[in-house]
Formats: sequence, C-alpha cells, structure tokens
Amino acid sequence: MAERAGRAAEATDRRSDPTGLALLVVDMINTYEHEDAELLVPSVERVVPVLAELLDRARGAGVPVIYANDNFGRWRSHHGELVDTALAGPHAGLIEPIRPDDESLFVVKARHSAFYETPLAYLLWRLGVGQVVLAGQVTEQCVLYSALDAHIRHLEVTVPKDAVASIHPHLASAALEMMELNMGARIVTAKEIDFTDSSAGS
Repeated sequence: MAERAGRAAEATDRRSDPTGLALLVVDMINTYEHEDAELLVPSVERVVPVLAELLDRARGAGVPVIYANDNFGRWRSHHGELVDTALAGPHAGLIEPIRPDDESLFVVKARHSAFYETPLAYLLWRLGVGQVVLAGQVTEQCVLYSALDAHIRHLEVTVPKDAVASIHPHLASAALEMMELNMGARIVTAKEIDFTDSSAGS
C-alpha cells in the first residue's frame, strides 16, 4: 500500500511540474494511396532511415514514443489494423523500419493536428511530459498544426528537420521557419537530439 501511494505521489509530482520528454511520430503509418503521394514518397524515403535511428535512440533511453496517426476514415479500425494495412501495401518498406513496437503508445486522429479531438494532451500530462520531439509527415500540414497545438498547450517543441517529410519543399521550409519564429520551436537535425538529456527539447 505504501509503495502504491509513493508511486501515485511521484506521478502527481511529475504532472504538476512536467519536464519529461516524448517522441511524437505523426502520420507515418501510411499506404501512400492518396492524392499527392507521388510527391510525398521521395521525401519519406529520405526521412525513414533518420527516423528509424531516432526511434532506436528514444527507445534505448526509455523515452515514451507516441504515434499519432490518421485513421483514413476507417472508423472501425484500431491501430493494429492500420499498421497491418500499411504493411500489406506497396510501400511496406517505408513502414517496417519505423513500425510501432510493443511499448509504443498510439493515438488515432482524424484531422490535421495530433491534438484535435484526441486524448494526446491528457496522455502527455499523465506521462509528465513537457517537451515533445515532433517527427513525421507532412511538414507543411500535420506537423505544423501539431506544433502549433503543442505550443498553445505550453509544451516545448523540437523538430528534427531531417526527420519530417514534405510534399512541397518550399512550403516545408516556410513551415519550419514559422514553427521556429512564431512557436518558439527548436529546429535541429536528428543527431543533435540527446534523449538522455532532460533539456533535449529546450
């Protein structure tokens, strides 16, 4: 009983002063059978090896990994079905290296932001997270809007610019600049992120 109370007190302390770090992976479970996919896939091919290495380091450091993924209108699907469908598709090679493991957390989203009408903010609070590393796709769409929603929730945001994929490179560059200037996001390369440092996202 005392041990349980101690764990509860520790969790409460983390939530009242969240300083933890999480890696948030946006929309990378994808069949690439949608409009603009032919423009997106070459960018994803460059990003996947970088993201795979980032995931390995986050997991090795015990940092929570959270996938926030579009459900593509499949309202009867759960995250396992989304992963299986993507792995059965023509671009399975883009999914396998970055697929969720048994410890990964998963939030299904329906709109651009990972926070919109999802339990993500509550989940981060429960985990004591105050900093997010935001990776995935698309830089100028869902990554941008997720960064904004993180910012207005007083979360510190780091975006590894080589671990986000885009459809339109010029818009992606503008989105990264907006995140940095308007949202105070830290724009870095993936190798600059140290998951063993509690200030990695600041």
